[in-house]
Amino acid sequence: MLRAEAADELAVLVQERLRGGEDPWDFMEDLPTVDELVVFMLRAEHIEADGGLRPTAARNQRLLRLIAHEYPELTRAVWRLVGQENTHRRWDAVVRVVGQ
Repeated sequence: MLRAEAADELAVLVQERLRGGEDPWDFMEDLPTVDELVVFMLRAEHIEADGGLRPTAARNQRLLRLIAHEYPELTRAVWRLVGQENTHRRWDAVVRVVGQ
C-alpha cells in the first residue's frame, strides 16, 4: 500500500514539473524512486511521533537503519540514502532554489 501511495506521489511530482515547463531530461534523475519515497514517508512518521523535531544527522541515520531493519525490502533504498546530508525533498524545485 505504501508503494502505491508513493507511486501516486511520484506521478504528481512529474506532472508538476512538466506543467512548470521543465524538460524531463533535466529532472528525472533528481526524482526519488518509489522505494525512496516510501522510506521518506516512514521517516516522516517517525519524526512526527518524536514531536516533529528535525532529527540530527546521527538520529536521521539511526531512523534510516531502523526502517531498513523493519522493512527489509527497502534496504537498498535506505542504503542509497544513508550518509547523504540533504535528503529533505531534494527533488523539489522550491527546496533546491532555497538551498542553493
